[in-house]
Amino acid sequence: MSAPDPVSIGTPGVPWGTAEIAEWRARQRKQRSHAADVLDAIDRLRGRFDVVEYGRLDYAPDSYPLLALRSRAWREDLPIALVTGGVHGYETSGVHGALRFLERHAVEYEGRINLVVVPCVSPWAYERIHRWNPDAIDPNRSFRAKSPARESAAVMDLLAPWRERVLVHVDLHETTDSDESEFRPALAARDGKPFEPEGIPDGFYLVDDSEHPQPDFQQAVIAAVEKVTHIAPADANGEIIGSPVVARGVIRYPLRALGLCAGVTDARYKTTTEVYPDSPRASAEQCNAAQAAAVCAALDFALAR
Repeated sequence: MSAPDPVSIGTPGVPWGTAEIAEWRARQRKQRSHAADVLDAIDRLRGRFDVVEYGRLDYAPDSYPLLALRSRAWREDLPIALVTGGVHGYETSGVHGALRFLERHAVEYEGRINLVVVPCVSPWAYERIHRWNPDAIDPNRSFRAKSPARESAAVMDLLAPWRERVLVHVDLHETTDSDESEFRPALAARDGKPFEPEGIPDGFYLVDDSEHPQPDFQQAVIAAVEKVTHIAPADANGEIIGSPVVARGVIRYPLRALGLCAGVTDARYKTTTEVYPDSPRASAEQCNAAQAAAVCAALDFALAR
């Protein structure tokens, strides 16, 4: 990525205010098209799924429809599986992994579970290959009451009628080299804090819910994904990105307390995937396939129980 250095904005050690956020936003440039990459793919799926516009983001001069896809043969007696991608717009395989699941695998679950798939939660950030929305807010820390992020609030409104019926939720993410080179330094600059490097794990891993852990579920997903791409090892401290590894390829966060997307429902089975697209051992195709494999494994595990 070639975004301007955010550390040059504002005064070191002083959190950004309105002026600094405006300067940061003015530096962002479109690098790809949400309409061509995402909306066109959704249009090709309209014959197989109900497409719901659950909101619209007006970020002048741009306007983005927020689209979710639902099972056409929806049954009120079935539980719900939720798949979300693109909460962080720059995490490409989250978006395209969700679309790949719909295109290639969703048919296997017809009549077994109702599907709700939100392929691209943050279209403005998708186009600019960024983690934040235009207000320099991380949507994946904003799934909470009175959310400061319009992207997160819209998803929460969409899911409100179904929150207690969701059985399984897979939130698709990536951990990239740019996390260390760009986005974590930007976060430190925005908050007026020193940047502390954490390193980037080479491989796929999962984030379980520390409040309601499901270790067997997480390992079933790991086992399926390992057939597609490699699993991230623990570092010398037995950690991945600063969190203890509780099982092979798995760490835990308090999902709801942190305002993370994976904690947005009462799903018994929930996980956040993290692939590493910058690995010399993984291609973009593998990353998309790994995301789809994670979704299938999660649904298979939940349905078997």
